[in-house]
Amino acid sequence: MDTSIVLPEEDREFLGARNIAFELTSTTGWINLIIKGYCLPGAYVPETCDLLLRLPPGYPNANPDMFWTTPGVRLRNGGAPLAADVLETYDGHNWQRWSRHNQTWRAGTDCIQTKLRAVRTELELGR
Repeated sequence: MDTSIVLPEEDREFLGARNIAFELTSTTGWINLIIKGYCLPGAYVPETCDLLLRLPPGYPNANPDMFWTTPGVRLRNGGAPLAADVLETYDGHNWQRWSRHNQTWRAGTDCIQTKLRAVRTELELGR
């Protein structure tokens, strides 16, 4: 993990308290927070993946829009998840982009816990 990348203390404490394995990298001012071994709801295969949250410059005041997974995730019934058909490369890995847009981000209040809750809520829809 690159120790020069600064993640707010509140986020580090949240991740640490839950024993969430993560990695931090950066790309052109963005912080890439990779959650290792993220458990997906039953509607998806595989059962686990790595989950990428891209934190924009200005985070936590700036909204971390969308999320990404690797390896590619499918619906258990064989279908493709809604609006998750674009691949993007970060840190030498192909990531499946989930085009989900949260317009309720509260600058300076919301954090990684909020973002992970929004990701989970979306994934539990199974679409």
